[in-house]
Amino acid sequence: MISIQTEDFDAGTEYEALRASGSGTGAILTFSGLVRDSGDLSGVTGLFLEHYPGMTEQVIQNLIDEASRRWSIRQVRVIHRVGQLALSDQIVFVGVCSAHRADAFAAGEFIMDALKTSVPFWKKEITGGAEHWVEQKASDRDRAQSWD
Repeated sequence: MISIQTEDFDAGTEYEALRASGSGTGAILTFSGLVRDSGDLSGVTGLFLEHYPGMTEQVIQNLIDEASRRWSIRQVRVIHRVGQLALSDQIVFVGVCSAHRADAFAAGEFIMDALKTSVPFWKKEITGGAEHWVEQKASDRDRAQSWD
């Protein structure tokens, strides 16, 4: 399941949906990312995220398909929020279930690394007096390239 949404999500509900994937599941990995108060600017008070509807979902599906080719995974859930977000709001959820933990860990990390670099999201940091569009970080590109 892929969802791009403005609404918050319940990580527990998402976990339970993965848990219901069947008796062959032996591992569930979940990751939730939060809005933090630092980034390119200091004193960040929030974020604003935009995306390219339709293309965003297709790119994420391609990442899930690639993860499925590389690892034995049973189900993946990706939720990414867009719009105005405040400090400590949930911004992203990645959940992967598999028969074994190694596949779930690797696939989840791969998907999260790729979300940071190859999906058409644009993020603006907001402070008390400034707004700043965030550029991709070299460290994020390096992590994504390490999967090649």
